[in-house]
Amino acid sequence: MDRIANSGAIFNAWSDEPWINEGAAVRVSLVCFGVVGSAVHLDDQPVEAINADLTAGGKAGCDLTTAHPLDENTGSSFFGLCLAGAFDVPGELARQWLTLPNPNGRPNSDVLRPLRNGNDILKGSKDRWVIDFGPTMEESQAALYEAPFRHVLGYVKPRRLTNREAIRAKKWWRLGRPWPELRAALQGLPRYIATVETARNRIFVWLPAAVAPEHKLIVIPRDDDTFFGLLSSRFHVQWAIRSGGRLGVGNDPVYNSTRCFQPFPFPEGLTPNLNAADYTNRYAEPIAEAARTLNELRERWLNPPELVKRVPEVVEGYPDRPLPVDASAAKELKKRTLTNLYNARPAWLDNAHKALDATVAAAYGWDDYTPDMAEEEILARLLALNKARVLLEQDKPR
Repeated sequence: MDRIANSGAIFNAWSDEPWINEGAAVRVSLVCFGVVGSAVHLDDQPVEAINADLTAGGKAGCDLTTAHPLDENTGSSFFGLCLAGAFDVPGELARQWLTLPNPNGRPNSDVLRPLRNGNDILKGSKDRWVIDFGPTMEESQAALYEAPFRHVLGYVKPRRLTNREAIRAKKWWRLGRPWPELRAALQGLPRYIATVETARNRIFVWLPAAVAPEHKLIVIPRDDDTFFGLLSSRFHVQWAIRSGGRLGVGNDPVYNSTRCFQPFPFPEGLTPNLNAADYTNRYAEPIAEAARTLNELRERWLNPPELVKRVPEVVEGYPDRPLPVDASAAKELKKRTLTNLYNARPAWLDNAHKALDATVAAAYGWDDYTPDMAEEEILARLLALNKARVLLEQDKPR
């Protein structure tokens, strides 16, 4: 598409259409290219040009496909763990195992962690745990954790021995993608930021360090409120939605780290290559305050203390479990999901986001920002900033 668009050969396109074959859960784009006449149309509307991502080009458009990855963003976002097998178990069973002894004298908490995927975040936790022997543990060491290993031996090994990937068949007791780079990046953090790869609403959340992220989550290994606020702002969300593409019959936005995170120009002095203690932008703390307010309001709505009791896990080292206080509370809590919250977007949530956006805009130096600023104007400014950063990086000595 880049090559076709750069030659100016797209003269008509429909960017998002339902597929007409019954039973096909997809949407499609239709593109006409060749010799371009005088008229160019996108979604039946006249435009100056059509970009490679099937958005309007020319003066009225903003082509985010021309953005480039920034060195300052490298190594700051990861996919979650890919299980590639029945390593997940119900929380009730995991809690039984946590109380059992092992011949090596080590607790099963070494290899058991609560697990979260996209549905857990957006629609409520299903209380699943994962058996995780890490990226380097050998079979003889894993076998010393009796109950978890017995489960993997019976439910994982038979399937993994036939896996097409040689390493998965050979190291059948390990997760399919244990991502040692992610583990190293999370080392020492009490919490981290995550977002669901494919979701209608682009929402960022905090997860405790003890919780394992499944592979459909994108993980940003940061624990500071300022960075949480930058990601949750209108500016990053709009950039991500425009540049990340869409998937499936629901036409849901996809968070593609290569296109959404790596090229995104964070405000000067608040870039991912800096630790929170090294931020130089004077709006770092106002952003952090606005982000904390947003998160606290959301958490209070999701798990109000009137409906939820906090129960410690059977052993230390894990976050407390939020449980409904009674059957009536359980029924109400089923409605209190992030999906329902953001689909409704009540005034208090909208106000919290607007307050956050104002502080982030100030960090960019956009004194003229208002909530009514057009999306195209925001994206055009961010793209210009990306290109300016790329030029600066090219001028740096290697």
